[in-house]
Amino acid sequence: MRKLGLRGVYPKRWKTTTITDTTDTYPVDVVQRKWDVGTLNQIWVGDISYLRTWEGWLHVATVIDAHSRRVIGWAIDEHMRADLIEDAPRMAITLRGERPAKVILDTDRGAPQTRSPRSPTSADSRARWVTPGCWDNAMAESFFATLNTEFYYRRVWPTKRGARLAVGNWIEDRYNRRH
Repeated sequence: MRKLGLRGVYPKRWKTTTITDTTDTYPVDVVQRKWDVGTLNQIWVGDISYLRTWEGWLHVATVIDAHSRRVIGWAIDEHMRADLIEDAPRMAITLRGERPAKVILDTDRGAPQTRSPRSPTSADSRARWVTPGCWDNAMAESFFATLNTEFYYRRVWPTKRGARLAVGNWIEDRYNRRH
């Protein structure tokens, strides 16, 4: 590989970014890592990640359908308030037509998914979007590992606008076409 000028791609060191809100109550984990139940719109998996640009940080919220493993909703913004977290499921519902009566949104137990001090509590948004029942989101973590390792870390991001457009295009044109 060295003679050919090739370098392997490997993930960066793991850094914990989830801050669990210990004061909030969480539902029982009814999914228990059995995400794919055989049909669309039964279990959605969501998470938030951070993207660094020369202009500052961006936050990405995603919703993945556990059956198809496609990103069916996503939002990118400069803040991590409740409306960012609500925008990704809203996009998923728009894309899929109507929200199924019993969809479960499986997220980690980070504070942004439960409440944000800079915005209305996400407990309100959770009641609107989520059927309670889970809090393990390894599938979403896997998506972000793929995004970062195969795409985001391989480039320099001078502007937030450029990063937003490129990540959105990668999700729709590359990732979703493979899953």
